[in-house]
Amino acid sequence: MNSFKNTLIQITHNGMGSGNEELGQLLVKNYLTLLCEEEEVPKVITFYNEGVKLICSGSVALEPLKQLAEKGVKLVACKTCLNHFRLLEKVEVGIAGTMVDIMHFQKVAEKVVNL
Repeated sequence: MNSFKNTLIQITHNGMGSGNEELGQLLVKNYLTLLCEEEEVPKVITFYNEGVKLICSGSVALEPLKQLAEKGVKLVACKTCLNHFRLLEKVEVGIAGTMVDIMHFQKVAEKVVNL
């Protein structure tokens, strides 16, 4: 059976893919919304570089991310990245973590998916 059970999803962009930003944000919102409907959700989603913007005020992805957090998914954003973009005070879902935290989740995951 295919599942996201012990999967780490890493999001490094303020959207999904590269190119058109508006399309990228629509795609990531759709992906995360569909992920909410899965029977087994991933254990962790990490956010770094511009990906941290997705967990902050004004993000198009806040609702599905809040739903995933309610389902037990750990949402961990790079604190260095949040500080770089001056977003630490705008985090609405998930927690600020360190690169050591992100590396830990990479080590223990059975599968890593990069968006």
